[in-house]
Amino acid sequence: FLERKIWLLQVKLEGCADFSHSALLFFDVGPSDASPDEGVVEDLPLIDEKAVEQLTEGLISHYLPDLQRSKSALQELTLCLEKLELICVGWRAVIITRNPHKFCTEIIYDAETPKWKVKRQNQVVLLETLEQEISKFKECNSIVDINALFSEAKHYHNKLVNIRNEMMMLHEKTSKLKKRALKLQQKRQKEELEREQQREKELEREKQLTAKPAKRT
Repeated sequence: FLERKIWLLQVKLEGCADFSHSALLFFDVGPSDASPDEGVVEDLPLIDEKAVEQLTEGLISHYLPDLQRSKSALQELTLCLEKLELICVGWRAVIITRNPHKFCTEIIYDAETPKWKVKRQNQVVLLETLEQEISKFKECNSIVDINALFSEAKHYHNKLVNIRNEMMMLHEKTSKLKKRALKLQQKRQKEELEREQQREKELEREKQLTAKPAKRT
């Protein structure tokens, strides 16, 4: 492939040179005409400078893109040749290309088929991607665990709030019961005191009603 590119470039360059030589012969301009020792050429006024300029621009515009493409292709091929590493393994010839992006391309020639097989391997990037995905899954699992913990904490918080409310209600009930019990106790004590006083009064009245013996004179 490289030799074919170089051959096509040489053919284009030779064609360009032949065409330029033919154009110069057509205008009767040879290598001797361009010699600086002869000074001003006598046939020079016969040449149309505008036509020569147009011809030059046409030649340049016609061949320059191909030459630039050929130059870039040669540069690419040179870089590829610098990167290529030929490895012969048994019946297979493996060409490994490595670039700065850690991408490995294998061009395998299988003698059994025989065909060239292009095998691209991106092991490092694949491993890095897998590690990133695994870390993402771990983060997702941790996020799920955190969400579960938050939901469980919320559930227990609600339980604690309910227990607190129940305890406050029980405290209010017990305080009310204590007040009621105290009132009942006070009322009972008052009633007992009143009964005791009533009994004492009755006893005093009975004593007063009891007949007293008369005194002898």
